[in-house]
Amino acid sequence: MPELLITRAGPLTTVQDHGRHGTAHLGVPRAGALDQPAYLAANRLVGNAPGAAVLETTLGGAAVTATGSPLLVAVTGAPARITVNGQPAAWGAPVFLPAGATLNVGPADSGVRSYLAVAGGLVPPPVLGSRSADLLAHLGPPPLRDGDRLPVGTTHGPPAAELVPLPAMPTELVLRLLPGPRADWLLPGSLVALARARYRVATASNRIALRSEGPALIRARRGELESEGMVLGAVQVPPDGQPVVFLADHPTTGGYPVIGVVPEADLPAAAQARPGTPVRFIPITG
Repeated sequence: MPELLITRAGPLTTVQDHGRHGTAHLGVPRAGALDQPAYLAANRLVGNAPGAAVLETTLGGAAVTATGSPLLVAVTGAPARITVNGQPAAWGAPVFLPAGATLNVGPADSGVRSYLAVAGGLVPPPVLGSRSADLLAHLGPPPLRDGDRLPVGTTHGPPAAELVPLPAMPTELVLRLLPGPRADWLLPGSLVALARARYRVATASNRIALRSEGPALIRARRGELESEGMVLGAVQVPPDGQPVVFLADHPTTGGYPVIGVVPEADLPAAAQARPGTPVRFIPITG
């Protein structure tokens, strides 16, 4: 079986697929690729099924070597310089990687996360129906290290012949917000204040949540909520008043008030927003 050797793991590189679905009642988050359009595009470029596992890199990229046999690969998501054995190669298109050759994904020119798909998909053992690494629940393959090897599956379809369009990386993050269910735990007018305020992405953001920095939202009630279910995109307001947007590795329960929920369609941009990126919240009615 062909393998992918992790030559340089970079700051944070994980295996991700479509994630775990139907496991929240077990206390298990969804996980999966944060930028789903980029993930799907990478798989399409190499002829994989939509749910095949890929590598998700973070800011600094990674390097991999084909062992056992040649591989067809593609890189999407955050744009980066791509090379094969030091020679320039295409970003956003299928790339042939001869056996023994090394593909390097350089630091992201913009955005945060790049996606490296291999024809046949990566096939480490699945856990609860997914091969995704979950950094909160510690399920699936752990974050990759130099020297790790990942098995590659069997190819099934032809690569995409056409270009796969993807949105540009965000220079400003605009997040729609469906109000509730706990907006009444904050001072009256908090939704209006949130919409008027300007926030920025905090450096503490990760796969669990996008954390923001800006004007603090003030609680109207004392005490704490009993823990209740959390969903992807929920915007919690912790004691410091700085809104937190839950991403794929979010906890399945929480006790801080949720002022609203960001629609899933807006979350890929949140996955690519670098620290310091301006953030605006736009309340909507549905």
